[in-house]
Amino acid sequence: MSKNNIHFVISERKILLRILDIVFVISGLYLVGFIFEFDYFKVSSDNYIWSMVLAVYLTVFATIFELYNLQKASKLDVVVKNVLLTTSVTVLFYLLTPFYTPMLPNNRLQIVYFFLAINIALLLWRYAYIALITSPRFNKNVILIAHAKDVDAIVQSLHKSDPNYRVIGYYDSGESNKINLDHLQIDAYKLEDLKPSELNKNYSEIVVATPLSYGISVALNNQLISLLKNNVPIRDYNQVYEELTKRIPVQYVDRDFYRYFPFSRSSQNKLYLFFSRILELLFSVLGLLCSLVILPFILIGNLLANRGPLFYTQTRVGKNGEYFKIYKFRSMVINAESEGAQFAKTKDSRVTQFGRFLRRTRLDEIPQFINVIKGDMAIIGPRPERPFFVEKLQECIPFYEVRHVVKPGITGWAQVNARYGSSDKDALEKLQYDLYYIKHKGLFLDIATLVKTLSTVIFFRGQ
Repeated sequence: MSKNNIHFVISERKILLRILDIVFVISGLYLVGFIFEFDYFKVSSDNYIWSMVLAVYLTVFATIFELYNLQKASKLDVVVKNVLLTTSVTVLFYLLTPFYTPMLPNNRLQIVYFFLAINIALLLWRYAYIALITSPRFNKNVILIAHAKDVDAIVQSLHKSDPNYRVIGYYDSGESNKINLDHLQIDAYKLEDLKPSELNKNYSEIVVATPLSYGISVALNNQLISLLKNNVPIRDYNQVYEELTKRIPVQYVDRDFYRYFPFSRSSQNKLYLFFSRILELLFSVLGLLCSLVILPFILIGNLLANRGPLFYTQTRVGKNGEYFKIYKFRSMVINAESEGAQFAKTKDSRVTQFGRFLRRTRLDEIPQFINVIKGDMAIIGPRPERPFFVEKLQECIPFYEVRHVVKPGITGWAQVNARYGSSDKDALEKLQYDLYYIKHKGLFLDIATLVKTLSTVIFFRGQ
């Protein structure tokens, strides 16, 4: 790889953002204390616990307010808004923490210094990140080996997931040479161009998107082995796709899907399942008790806007394909499906104004805590679908029924990452996320899902 071609992978950039967020904030507070008469927060070895608590708050709320979402971290206007939100909530929680934080100052101006120092430090660092790390200098240039008919879709999906991941050339492993890819502005390689002596060094790795049985000829295989011997990184496209998008490319793996089995052992881990169930019950009881506070508001809103029963039930498909009744607050007009079952749309006319508010805040799903207590659902898992759509989707989407090997959830990896499912294409995208969750199911992914759910609620992204 060229010395001029430096690239931070997704995990490295997220770690870099987290570490330097803390470093810049602590350094900024130290400078403010050194230059001005700022006594509230002193950075010293005697008060190191103050910095640790601040670092924890900053990391948690920066995650909730999407400062570590790499697509949004590269947009200055979005970053400014999210930094202000993160700083405001971090400072508020820090000031209200009774232990392991400094005493509240008598001079209220000290709090203003504290707030401004954190804001300025974060904004300076994030501006430097956008200007430097997200620049073309840090692109990851790759050469793609795939059928020409798949190259366009693969290039677009990789670039959408990581704008710094750039395909600079491809080798067509298919039989047809009639497909025009000039609009992509990438080089077309021949087999002899893939020799170590012929390739220039302005690339980071080679990505193979051709299954062995569909185009890896003996000559191509020998060429790849030769590149490997010359320390050229070669990776499977499915692995790259999963790493970048956090979903499984089920539409490409086809008969090779079984390489993804077995799924996460957490599904059979008795200790994980036991504690998950205990936490789900506690969380559900707490959620139902808290809902009593807002229930009068929802009751009045339903009475005035929805003008129908407060609750409604619907048959859904659960674990192992078993049917159950799901509970929700009503968000649609009565007889919304008088013409038959249909996907809910982004701006569905059947959803009332108050119902739209309930959906965007996810308040309509509070009664599903009853389903969790009954054991029909989990807090986190694939979204349960209706039998009519399950039968339809199983016919056109490969391995769709695999999502039923775990309990469905109130929230899930697909719900917080994918767009609202209103078509077969959207259902395929959500399935990719669901399978990723099933494959990697565990404590850390559960926590990440809950944090993203908080972001969904805070930014009113529910539908």
